[in-house]
Amino acid sequence: MLSRRSADQLGALQPGLQEQVLAVVREAMRGQGRSLTGGQGHGLALGVETAVAALVAGAGEAELAATREVFAGLGRTEHREGHRVDALRSILTVGTQAIWALLVERPGPLTPDELYGTAAALFGYVDALAGAAAEGYLDEQRDAAHDWATVRRRLITLLVQPDPPADAALHAAAEAARWPLPPAVAVISAEGTDADHLASAVGGGAIATVIDGATRIVTPAPHGRGLTGRRAAVGPVLPLRQARTSYRVSRRALDLQQAGRLPDGVLACDDHLVALLLAWEPGLADRLADRVLAPLEALPPGTRRPLAATLLAWLRAQGQVIPTAEALHTHPQTVRYRMRKLRDLFGERLDDPDERLALQLALTAAG
Repeated sequence: MLSRRSADQLGALQPGLQEQVLAVVREAMRGQGRSLTGGQGHGLALGVETAVAALVAGAGEAELAATREVFAGLGRTEHREGHRVDALRSILTVGTQAIWALLVERPGPLTPDELYGTAAALFGYVDALAGAAAEGYLDEQRDAAHDWATVRRRLITLLVQPDPPADAALHAAAEAARWPLPPAVAVISAEGTDADHLASAVGGGAIATVIDGATRIVTPAPHGRGLTGRRAAVGPVLPLRQARTSYRVSRRALDLQQAGRLPDGVLACDDHLVALLLAWEPGLADRLADRVLAPLEALPPGTRRPLAATLLAWLRAQGQVIPTAEALHTHPQTVRYRMRKLRDLFGERLDDPDERLALQLALTAAG
């Protein structure tokens, strides 16, 4: 803090000191295009009054703590009013320069060494106040970010919960999140918990939150841009009230990616609907495979595997030998040989459309 002699010098100036400092502070505010009459204008006036009084009085730690608290509040107001974190510091610097100019210009008993000490104390004091303002600014920024995360999470939870929300609740949540309700959305499930970053990466008005350890992104304009380098499943675009279905599909697809049953990277769920259908109810696809593929189970693995691959390729090729051979990279005669064996095993089932569908689904599920 200031030496006693320096404080006395400022004390002699005090009757007009606050007004002179306020005058230059107000001029600096005008230069930033800011209001002098709103909450911030009154707050700065209080801050100048408190800071100058504490400086002149050579305040102790308790008084300085109170002054820092005032400036922490000013920092919070800076953030709420949309100003940059360094705007208040520049105003403080202008005020400090005004005090210093008054000290230097006033004839008095201060020696050059005392003036040097006064400058160090004065600018150190302002640094402390600017630091308090910056802390307040960052505290408000963190609180605001937390509040936004909370309201976005509530909105997304309403959209994907099992029971459809009431219109009033949905519109209130959307208004609180400042998110215009679109007619249709998709839900993207992505690995990671950096929800804000992923929402920004997807863009297009996307909002996101973390549910069950993964980021769930709700967007009216789904795409995979910005999600490169991680597993992500883009759910189908559905009417807003069906967002839960898109969520469930994308969630299941991401689970299958993590289990190695769907490709890594960013995938569109609409391109993998059969795999999703087969995996939707755990155990059901296994039950289907046990029933329809039983004739293959008695064979040794070295025989069973090529026959199963041939049967699946043949079914996909709608019974045509040449496309089947091309898909398997083998000779057509090999396909014909294997199909004779398969007909011995499955008989007329290979000619029944329903049985062929069941066989293809079971073989697809079996991988």
